Parts: sequence; structure tokens; C-alpha cells
Amino acid sequence: MCSLVLLVAVAAVRLSSRSGLPSLLIYLGIGVAIGQDGLGVTFDDAGLTQLIGYAALVVILAEGGLGTKWREIKPALPMAAVLSTAGVAISVGITAAGAHYLVGLDWRQSLIIGAVVSSTDAAAVFSVLRRVPLPPRLTGALEAESGFNDAPVVILVVAFSTAGPVEDWYVLLGKIALELAIGAAVGLAVGTLGAYGLRHVALPASGLYPIAVMAIAVMAYAGGALAHGSGFLAVYLASLVLGNAKLPHWPATKGFAEGLGWIAQIGMFVLLGLLVTPHELADDVWPAVVVGLVLTLVARPVSVLLSTAPFRTPWGERALLSWAGLRGAVPIVLATIPMVAQVSDSRRIFNMVFCLVIVYTLVQGPTLPWLAKRLRLGAPEPAADLGIESAPLERLRGHLLSVAVPVDSRMHGVEIAELRLPPGAAVTLVVREGTSFVPGPTTVLRRGDELLVVATDPVRDQAERRLRAVARGGKLADWLGTGGNNNH
Repeated sequence: MCSLVLLVAVAAVRLSSRSGLPSLLIYLGIGVAIGQDGLGVTFDDAGLTQLIGYAALVVILAEGGLGTKWREIKPALPMAAVLSTAGVAISVGITAAGAHYLVGLDWRQSLIIGAVVSSTDAAAVFSVLRRVPLPPRLTGALEAESGFNDAPVVILVVAFSTAGPVEDWYVLLGKIALELAIGAAVGLAVGTLGAYGLRHVALPASGLYPIAVMAIAVMAYAGGALAHGSGFLAVYLASLVLGNAKLPHWPATKGFAEGLGWIAQIGMFVLLGLLVTPHELADDVWPAVVVGLVLTLVARPVSVLLSTAPFRTPWGERALLSWAGLRGAVPIVLATIPMVAQVSDSRRIFNMVFCLVIVYTLVQGPTLPWLAKRLRLGAPEPAADLGIESAPLERLRGHLLSVAVPVDSRMHGVEIAELRLPPGAAVTLVVREGTSFVPGPTTVLRRGDELLVVATDPVRDQAERRLRAVARGGKLADWLGTGGNNNH
């Protein structure tokens, strides 16, 4: 069943890419089709769904961070930070008020649903925005916001779902600030140490690098959570550092992370679809539409308007930021928190969130490219990055020889071609008076030069003997009987 679901989901990606719909809708549909009202598979374990959902979100955030270019999000970081903190608070308050006064939910339930749906979804944002050619500043702001805002929203949902009175607002604010600070510190530290280690430790197989990168990313989540910080922010920042560190075998690592990200999305969405009982949704569709209208047309625009005010953002960009607050798996996963905490009417909250995500993803996803075009915010398609592999010499059984040309060396005046190094060895770089350059066959060596010679393992000793011979006997070393190589 799992293999069949994976194959169907992979095939469905083509359909979603042609239609412009986020693939999450198709995956949710597969889960619903397998579930109680479809093939009859009964699944109602909210705790297991939450656990797997959290694990999948870690992988999705890691994949998103690894694929995010620092130069694109760096200018947008202040705006993204405000959107994911103050913007979330504004959105929660307005949405909760709408749910209370328009739908009739009590304040606890209204605050829960307001917090749950105020988080933009990393999977939806990463998948949709990378198909929409937006200016880098907007793309960076939306991607960074979706990576940052999970942390404060999780804290709010857990606080509102806990039995007893809700903590004072300043206590919640302090807790959010502390968890974000700890998560950021852990993520940056783990990412920096991990990148340093991977650049200086030559692993014996290229396939080990992707595994090590993902293990470091998950370690950042674990470290952040154990330190009572935000694990989600930690994993995103650690992955961002790793993704911009020019690690060896980067194309293989990126492909591996992308594959894990797809598996995480498919598994999470199918499981969430299984948890839904479609015949129970009828009564919650219209309340979900009302809450969604408040969120989409009032809460999100107001939060964007106020959050971007200090940054002099053009009105067109504000309009697109308002419409691009995509929801997806994150709100549905967070809606399992009150179910596990056994909050009253938590099943209704889950159903409303599910309906809201479906309806507004159908509306927002396909219309985002159209809106960007109407607002004249489209950017030309960037040139694709070259997939260049960098491999440690140890894995290739090679050696990097550093050869200095002393003042009294007879290598002075010898051309590169006259070194007659054995096949499998070559002078790749010459450093002269603090400047490096790639030599040609007729480059003449001088006193004080430093040569970088790459030699494969079988000819390393032979190349070293030949270099020593030329240093002693010059270009005629072979004829003078001082050569270490009989190949003329």
C-alpha cells in the first residue's frame, strides 16, 4: 500500500505542476480516498499523526533551508522577522475575534484556531514560490517568514491548548523571545560546526555527505528542543548555514534532501487525509470559509501592512505578500495539538482548519502567478546553477603536492612542459609574489614560485622523484643521469 501510494503521489506531481495547484491537495485527496469514507481504512490516532507531522516538518524545513540562497534572504531578514513575530500576533488577534463574533466559538477555541491558521506553510511556500518568478527580495521574505513563524505559533497553540487559565501576554511574549533566541543560537552553532567538519573531513564515499548533512540538520532540531528553545528555527538556520557553505558533493546532497522532502510531504499529507472523516465536514465548511475570509481579507493584509510599515515597502509588494500567505500542512498538524490535549470541540477545530486549508489553497495557489503578473512584480527566470562537484582528494586517492622553488634551484627558467611529469600528475596552480594563476605548458618557472601539483596515488612517488631531479639537474636532468623518470 505504501509503495503504491508513493507511486501515485509521484505521478500526481506532474498533474499538479500542469494545473498550478499545490501538490499537497492531491496528497490529502489520496489520504481521504484511502480512509474511512473511501477504501475503509480506519485511522484516528491524533498523537501519532502529530509525531510524524513534526518529524516531516523538520525534514521539510531542512530541505527548504538547504535550498535557500543567503544572498536572497539577507536583505529581507528584518522584514521576515517582524512578519513572523508581530505579524503573527496581529493575525492571531484579528482571526480569533472573527471566529468568536462571526462563528460563535468561545475565546479559547477562537484563539486556538487563530494561532493555528496564522502560520504560513513552509512546504507550500517553497513549492509554489519556486515556480513563480518573483523578485529575490519578495521570495526571500516569504521563504524566511515561513521558516521562522512555526516557532512562535507552536508556542501559542500549546499555551492556548493547556488546561487552566491562559498565561499573561507578557509571559507568553517572554517565552517566545527566549525560545527563539535559544533556537537561533543552537541552529547557527550546529550549522557552523557541521559545515566546518564536512569541509575538513574527507569521507570515503560521496553518498555519505548527504546523510551527514541531514543528520546535522536533525541534530540542530534535537539540540534546540532539548535546550528548551525552538527546534524548528534551529533546524532551518542550521540548514541555511549548511546550504551556503559550499560543501563537497553539493549536487548529490541537494538531490538527496529534495527526495527526503518529497517523501516527508507525501507521508504527512496522506496521513492527515486519513485522519479526516469527510462526512463529518459538512457542518464545518461554512464556518471555515468565514474564518478564512477574515484571515485572508483582513488579518493577513493588516498584519502585512503594519509589519512592513518601517521598511517602506511598495504597495504592490505589500499586496502580493498579503495574498501569498499560503497555508498547508503546518496548520493541519498544529490542529492535532488541541486534539491530543483533549480540548473541548477540538475535532471541530481540526475539521474547520482542514476545510480552510483546502478551500483557500485552491484559491490562492493558482492565482498567485496571475496576481504577480498584474502587479508587474514578475522577475526574469534566473540562470540555473551549475551542478559542480567538489571532491576531497582522499576519496579520489589523490595527493596535493606543494612545491617551493628555492633561490638556488635549477627549476628556475624551466617551462611547465619541460618538467615532463608522469601521466596522472599535473601542475594546477602557480603562486607568484602573492598572486595565483593557472599555468600553461609554456609558463616559465621562477625562483620563489610555489607550485600546487595534483598527482594520483599510483604516480605520486614518481612525480615527486621527477620534481626533485629537475630541481637538482634542471631541464636536462634525465640526460645528466639525475632523473627519476625514464620516460623522455
